[in-house]
Amino acid sequence: MIDSYLPISNLVLLILMDTGEVVFGGVGSGLYTMIGFIILTVFISGLMIGRTPEYLGKKIEPKEILLAVAICLATPFAVLIFGSITALLPGLLASISNVGAHGFSEFFYAFSSAGANNGSAMAGFFANTDILNVGLGLAMLVARFLPIVAVIAMAGLLARKKVVAQSSGTLNTESFLFTVLLVAVVVIVGALSFLPSLALGPIRDMLL
Repeated sequence: MIDSYLPISNLVLLILMDTGEVVFGGVGSGLYTMIGFIILTVFISGLMIGRTPEYLGKKIEPKEILLAVAICLATPFAVLIFGSITALLPGLLASISNVGAHGFSEFFYAFSSAGANNGSAMAGFFANTDILNVGLGLAMLVARFLPIVAVIAMAGLLARKKVVAQSSGTLNTESFLFTVLLVAVVVIVGALSFLPSLALGPIRDMLL
């Protein structure tokens, strides 16, 4: 059914998945990915304005930043690396029924969905092959379980820390400005990671 969508509709689906399902991801992967983006935004904002990086009264230190980066980059890493390796294998073309930009969109959608969503594929893409089962399975393994391990490790680190009192140097994470910065970080990370793939797939398909 998704294969019959207009290219701009496919573009929206891919953007929502490739940004970590943080918009309508809800309680599952969207929640812990958003926590990673929040920690990253706290750190970046602190660097920009010279304030102490804190969240929920806990100081954010290098270990939490590294874990937040792992959470935020797990999906781009899994989708792009395993997708690229799979694309180089000789048997892949037999799975693509459409040529050009739409065929690439089918391929890219399969890996994006495996990494961030429910593992679905467009009807014109034959994903049940040995090559794709391995490639999609590895992408799913990394993109799903690496963030889970990282967010649990982060929770353990933060749980052991004492709550510090707010001061004039504490960044307010409940303000409209912080919300804008958070959205900007999500968009920038997603754009830097996936814009070339989106340009080759649904954007080019839309322009054609």
